[in-house]
Amino acid sequence: MKIPCYSCDTVTELEVGFDVVNFVCPNCHSLYAIDNEGRFRRKSQYKTMLNDYPLEIGDVGFFKGSDYKVTGILRKNVYPNYSWTEFILQNEAKEFIYLSLSNGHWMLLSEMDVTFEVKKHPLILEYEDKEYNIFEYSDAEIVNAQGFFDFQLPQNKLIHLVEYIRPPFIISVERMDGVETAFYGEYIKKSEIKKAFPHITLPYQNGVNMIQPYKFNITNTAVIFCFFALLIITANWFIYRDQVEQNVFYKVIRFSEFDNKEITSDSFVLNGASAPMTIKVSTDVDNSWANVNIALINEGNGDEIYTSKDIEYYHGYSDGESWTEGNQSEEFNICGVKAGKYHLLITPLKAPEDINNNNLKVKVVWNQPSDRNVWLVVVFMLVVFLAIRFFKSTFEKNRWSDSSYSPFNE
Repeated sequence: MKIPCYSCDTVTELEVGFDVVNFVCPNCHSLYAIDNEGRFRRKSQYKTMLNDYPLEIGDVGFFKGSDYKVTGILRKNVYPNYSWTEFILQNEAKEFIYLSLSNGHWMLLSEMDVTFEVKKHPLILEYEDKEYNIFEYSDAEIVNAQGFFDFQLPQNKLIHLVEYIRPPFIISVERMDGVETAFYGEYIKKSEIKKAFPHITLPYQNGVNMIQPYKFNITNTAVIFCFFALLIITANWFIYRDQVEQNVFYKVIRFSEFDNKEITSDSFVLNGASAPMTIKVSTDVDNSWANVNIALINEGNGDEIYTSKDIEYYHGYSDGESWTEGNQSEEFNICGVKAGKYHLLITPLKAPEDINNNNLKVKVVWNQPSDRNVWLVVVFMLVVFLAIRFFKSTFEKNRWSDSSYSPFNE
């Protein structure tokens, strides 16, 4: 179909699969209606607006297994200043779909064959055994249009809208010229729009759309986290169920014999999964210090792990108060010691001026595996889940911020 515009001398040509009732020039937005003789007569003109639509009349996109052509564009506004754009598309089978664009967010809608009783704006709408919550009802006007239409565009009349949501789905009921039409829609990601129309530039998204889904499904996330927590706890128990604490070395070392001299322990064998090795040292330091250097030698592959610990204990009386600092015993770990055959190299050392400290006690235990890492992971997942729930609540508050039926209103 080819229609010339008498106001701006622009000719618009597009093959459409319906009888055109109204035509709006994409250039000057003049509105034409067909007369009794089948000719298009200019009736009025929409206020000229910036043509910043990402789609144009005639653009073709691939949806639901079919190519759809943009045949009409509507710009609607609700008092005082909330606007959105609707794109009408048709495929070769003469089926219509509708793309709605608002603040960079997209919805794909199609006409429903059912009717709903919404004159009194019920709070809940049931459809296919599912409940949809009322989001808002409003009166919208068409402030701009372009393209070909198979219906009469209302002039100086408002379109009554009632919207019910169950994110990411929506049921929108429109009443225009006494005729009610229901549309069923779902939220469409920008990536899907870009895939359907590769050449277009997508507008920037801002805010939260009325049916925009949250990135995480709270129920599914909770189930997944619980499953992994149970899996980790069960696996940890299964791996370490037969492993018990093993004392591998104990000795009272005399400084008179081994001060700053290396002691070699007997060899010992560790069987089981990796576990921390705890070293406990104590000595009678008094206003002095001592030190112990320990090397754990793997006799199978020659790997060496070195560690060192100072033992300091000081006390006194000053400014009318007693004070102490340090301790006469210390405890520290060598983490993740694997199974194998080992021995220890121990070098004790004390302050040269300390003549009262004679002995150093060293006890080495290969522990029963700690559950600390397991519970750290579980606690981490719990914290992540609580954070997801918190941001979900904020997300929902933003979604309902423009609705008179927000569940967050007191």
